[in-house]
Amino acid sequence: MALKIVEFFGYEPGDPSAEAQSARQDLRCPFIGVRCTKTLSDGLVSGACTVRQATSEPIICCPKRLYAGSYQILRETAASVFGEDVAFILGSDTSVATGGRRVFAFGSAVGGEIKLPPIEGRGGFFVDWILALVNEKGELEDFVAVEVQSIDTTGNYRQEREDYLKGQAFAGYSEAGINWENVNKRILPQLIYKGHVLRREQLCKKGLFFICPTPVYQRIAQRIGGSLAKYHPAPGTLTFRWYDVGPQVPSGQQRELCFGDQFTTTVEQVAYAFLSPGNMPPENSYAKAIRAKLRTIGIGE
Repeated sequence: MALKIVEFFGYEPGDPSAEAQSARQDLRCPFIGVRCTKTLSDGLVSGACTVRQATSEPIICCPKRLYAGSYQILRETAASVFGEDVAFILGSDTSVATGGRRVFAFGSAVGGEIKLPPIEGRGGFFVDWILALVNEKGELEDFVAVEVQSIDTTGNYRQEREDYLKGQAFAGYSEAGINWENVNKRILPQLIYKGHVLRREQLCKKGLFFICPTPVYQRIAQRIGGSLAKYHPAPGTLTFRWYDVGPQVPSGQQRELCFGDQFTTTVEQVAYAFLSPGNMPPENSYAKAIRAKLRTIGIGE
């Protein structure tokens, strides 16, 4: 494992500008304007927005980093689904636009998450964001659900964090890594389940949208194989949209959030590909690896 922090509280780790120093001092996330919510295992505020492995491009490791540009990702998703001419409103601020067709974005940070009732005593189902289209009469006309995920890290980058908070340079890479297995254990199962739930919603006409960093989408595509058929957003579909951070910028500025592309398929196709992946190692690979291991301890030929 080898990891290096690329963005720290929204800026380059060594950025000497007043803006960067203020964010570090207040432990503030400049993308949502509050104290950083990403924590280490011991509860310390992390501050890491984007990281890079020794042989990789930068990867966003905090979902709040994806909310740059006043929730740019939600605005762009709403425009792609409902049209550029529809007013976009964060939360319940009806003063922004009255009358006409409007899209209201409801999420935990703005307007509050919309949860369904508990199912057989278990906690209610919810998604990160609901983009609700309201017509001229104030009636709900359509909605899409949006999940936002980055990627978790493993290991320890505490010393790197401490050096940056002190305004010192950090040599080399930390012992931290990327938790790619989280794609298999948590992200894909949740998307499949939530996609099935939303398929039963008559007004969810364009399905579920999943927004993530480009490397996360690439890992998902690798896990489920490349044989998924492409669809247009519709009931029962799952649309992947992915983003990256832009190139380095001068001190006091933040890297741009850049849209990569999107791909839409059905929830059923993702579920089938997840359970029956086509991208697998050759048969008997485990036996080959076990024999090789045994030879290292003097067993077998």
